[in-house]
Amino acid sequence: MELFKNLYNDKFFGFFTETMREVYPDFNTSAFMDYIYDTKWEQRELKQRMRHVTLALKEQLPDDFEQSTKLLLSCIEQLKQNRLKEHSLEYMFFPDYIECYGLEDLPTSISVMEEITQFISCEFAVRPFIIRYPNEMMKQMLTWSTHDNFKVRRLASEGCRPRLPWAMALPELKKDPSPIQPILENLKNDETDFVRRSVANNLNDIAKDHPDLVIETAKRWKGQTPETDWIVKHASRTLLKQGNAELMQLFGFGSTETIKLSAFKVHTPKIILGENLEFSFSLKNMAKDVAKIRVEYGIYYQKANGTLSRKVFKINEKEYAPNSSTSIERKQHFKPITTRVYHSGKHQVSIIVNGVEMDKKDFTLSIPQ
Repeated sequence: MELFKNLYNDKFFGFFTETMREVYPDFNTSAFMDYIYDTKWEQRELKQRMRHVTLALKEQLPDDFEQSTKLLLSCIEQLKQNRLKEHSLEYMFFPDYIECYGLEDLPTSISVMEEITQFISCEFAVRPFIIRYPNEMMKQMLTWSTHDNFKVRRLASEGCRPRLPWAMALPELKKDPSPIQPILENLKNDETDFVRRSVANNLNDIAKDHPDLVIETAKRWKGQTPETDWIVKHASRTLLKQGNAELMQLFGFGSTETIKLSAFKVHTPKIILGENLEFSFSLKNMAKDVAKIRVEYGIYYQKANGTLSRKVFKINEKEYAPNSSTSIERKQHFKPITTRVYHSGKHQVSIIVNGVEMDKKDFTLSIPQ
């Protein structure tokens, strides 16, 4: 599979520089390319290459920020006329340029981000501005939440997520997310799924620091519309995985007194990194009525200090017939991934029903030297 960082290649730069020269004839393609392909280019990963393109672009554009951003917007319009699809990942250096060089010119940056985000999202670029100008920017985000363009409305939510993945955190909003709430209220019934998903993800971020606020919001929004019902369910995913009793009840997952777990067996008690953990169990609804049940399993990964840390995985949530018995089999692939460091030794797998951990068994992971 082609690496994302190789999106930046001769074909891309040829198309981009040709377009840039259409709107700015003084753009020095040769000097730009010499800057790009320096001795460290091959070693750079995607985000490093993106920033390097930003720096190269700065060398070729006017020093005046307002003037240079007008050229960037003209370039984007020309790219659209050339039928380039929007949200092309390669062009994330456009918002990065604003992040790098616009912090001292807030009015221009706000105006330009509003335009650029309709081509490629400014959700990363806007965050340093929120940190530097919290009051002004959160007021602007609220204004953007009523914008005609759904990509700008999404920026209003996505840009102020307290814990947006791969982006700088927003410490003040982690402490006090109250400025976010009116933005989400404006967007909770947005006509675009793209925006509503951002609302749910923002709430899920907030839940990690202020669970009570998200629980209160979920209770208030649930039942208003199908859209808000979906949002509060998706926003509650972290709290549900934690087994939050209030939310379990809110979404109809009741007591486990009439649910019986049996025949829980780990079929691969010793695995090597790259192999599957295989396990099975039976779940019986002993009640005389249909029961809505959420079934999950937890993997207790061993940490470097020898302690275990649980990660929860969902199996299903559905209605189980009265006096029914259901057999369930699962595999968990232990493959090397960049976001997890594996350690040899004892691990555990548990079965979780309606947020209650019913049973837990050991298995051993070995890592080849």
